[in-house]
Amino acid sequence: MEFKLKEAIEILERTPQSLEYFLAGLSAGWLQCNEGEGTWNATDVIEHLIEGEKTNWIPRLQFILKEGESKTFPPFDRFSHLNESKERGIEQKLLEFKTVRRQNVWKLKELISQDEMLELTGIHPAFGSVKVSELITTWAVHDLTHIAQIVRVMAERYRADVGPWKEYLGILKK
Repeated sequence: MEFKLKEAIEILERTPQSLEYFLAGLSAGWLQCNEGEGTWNATDVIEHLIEGEKTNWIPRLQFILKEGESKTFPPFDRFSHLNESKERGIEQKLLEFKTVRRQNVWKLKELISQDEMLELTGIHPAFGSVKVSELITTWAVHDLTHIAQIVRVMAERYRADVGPWKEYLGILKK
């Protein structure tokens, strides 16, 4: 499949609204359930997405465009959001995610003005040489991964309550 920036942007633009429709107004039982010790709940995932918007996707893109392969871009701490204050409600977090994502999609469109720029490369601290197109593709698939994670975690909450129907619910198969 050939990467198309426009298609990746379709996912990036829709993720905040999709999560807002799905999570806003839900009870704490849905928002705080997880899959066990050391796993994330829906609120943790939103906090992680916000952190990625602030310190991962656009900063790395800008780094690649500026430095190319002359320097390794800084690592992303995928767990830093777990040290954040938990005082804000889900609606505030969803609004922050929507706001910062809107700004980042605008920056993405501004930074990538020509298709040739998608082939530019930078140095990832763990993977080595990576293309701009791979970074943007990963950003979109990262969204889909966490949407699936949220749905899976929430379904897990009712695992025992579905009784024998568990056999027909693929999301509960392990």
